[in-house]
Amino acid sequence: MTTPESRGHRSGLLPVITPCGEFDLESLPPVKAQIDAAVAAHGGVVVDAAGITFADSSFLGLLLATHQEADLRIAAPSATLARLLSVVGADAVLRIHPSVQDALAAA
Repeated sequence: MTTPESRGHRSGLLPVITPCGEFDLESLPPVKAQIDAAVAAHGGVVVDAAGITFADSSFLGLLLATHQEADLRIAAPSATLARLLSVVGADAVLRIHPSVQDALAAA
């Protein structure tokens, strides 16, 4: 399993986090903590999802729950994540952008 990594930086109005690797119930807590902190401090977050190589239903649940309570913008989802979002129909609900720049520019 790839060790999930995440780096964050502020750009525009919302912070950007960049989770990388595989995310399941066991590896999810660090990225959940980053998302929760960003939402608490800024009311939303941009998730640069290009480096996600695997995501299970727990990661999907985190995205959907965050979407319900905050301004969640998903940028550049990897093919793996894009397929998961499409299969379950979440791509019709979540705010998905082709790049971080597009996500930051979205109102």
